[in-house]
Amino acid sequence: MTEPTLGLLLAGGLARRMGGGDKPLRMIAGRSILAHVIERLGPQCESLLINANGDPARFSDYGLPVVADSVPDFAGPLAGILAGLDWMAQHRPGSNWMVSVAADTPFIPRDLVTRLHRARAELNVPLACAASGGWTHPVIGLWPLVLREDLRQALTVEDERKIDRWTARHGCASAEWPVDPVDPFFNANRPEDLTEAEQLFANLSPNGG
Repeated sequence: MTEPTLGLLLAGGLARRMGGGDKPLRMIAGRSILAHVIERLGPQCESLLINANGDPARFSDYGLPVVADSVPDFAGPLAGILAGLDWMAQHRPGSNWMVSVAADTPFIPRDLVTRLHRARAELNVPLACAASGGWTHPVIGLWPLVLREDLRQALTVEDERKIDRWTARHGCASAEWPVDPVDPFFNANRPEDLTEAEQLFANLSPNGG
């Protein structure tokens, strides 16, 4: 039985390679990328939360809480993860786990949360991240509430910005997914990626893979 887990959708990037704007709101296969992520991750989590900076009203159609970074100057994904853990501590008392995903990854696996928890438990470490095609994806990870203050120290005092450097301090398992027929951690960074994602959706089985 997987422990109750909050899902954090990281949408705080600057999208420079996409030409600016919100990558998760770009359309693929008739829906926003964010809608695809929500559809896949939502059933795996007790609730979902969006991390984004700026006006939260642009995500109002999704009916999810939006939390901004508390660390200034776009400090990267770790700042979004800290914001999610802070929100969980305040609004979900008794919850101990959060999974983070990039909000521009429309093929997120439907067994993500279960497999990250399993990988962590098997190695008896507090953290886990996803991997595919020989690459780890530190942003796609499982985070325990008990490391919240350690993360705050790393961000605000040590100026740490690299996820894998921080997770290595505590121990981080990885869970590997196949990349056939599609890499589940494909993310849309550039306009041409949107075209590729459309083709990938067209080739998937009717249940969406």
